[in-house]
Amino acid sequence: MRNVLKIICLLLALVLLLPACSGESGSSSEKEQEKLLPIKINGTEIRVGETTVQTLLDQGMNVGWVDENYERVDVDPDMELEPNSYYTGGSINVNENIFAQISFVTEEEAIPLGEAVIARLEFYMHSEDDPAVLSKIEFDGVPVTELTREKAGEMYPDWTGDEVMWLKYGLEYKYDLNFDMTSGQMTKFTVEREYDVDWSGDQS
Repeated sequence: MRNVLKIICLLLALVLLLPACSGESGSSSEKEQEKLLPIKINGTEIRVGETTVQTLLDQGMNVGWVDENYERVDVDPDMELEPNSYYTGGSINVNENIFAQISFVTEEEAIPLGEAVIARLEFYMHSEDDPAVLSKIEFDGVPVTELTREKAGEMYPDWTGDEVMWLKYGLEYKYDLNFDMTSGQMTKFTVEREYDVDWSGDQS
């Protein structure tokens, strides 16, 4: 009789343990889905939510933003930014025609612009752009000239979208890939990290 009771208790313990194990598995899967996908420009890696403006400047990148006169000027890394604020209007110029739009973010303390983190990066690509230049821009290790809509579907099968867009809106990161309907070639991509900050920050 004691052996029967032991077996019953053991079975009950296993039944209770199985949901807990599956819950842990789901948590691990969710963390995997929130993995940060890096960008590279001419070999320089940009990790949205981690890379600072000063890091880009140290790599010799052409970083600027639009001033109050709507003219592009080089950023001043010593300029102090407000705490808990989001600043738009920045850009990284690859050449005269190809550039990425970027936003900066600050958190609990006022910091120099150079210490601000890149919170959002958006790249537009056009059919007339130089393929040799575009090939030096990478999304998650793949040159944008090779990242077609078909390949994006293979790389990220759990994302959603249609023939012209492929999206992943996670708890922390947002990825938005856009493609030409006819050729399947990438036309734009956006990487963004969510922040609980004041969105009224600007560059003026």
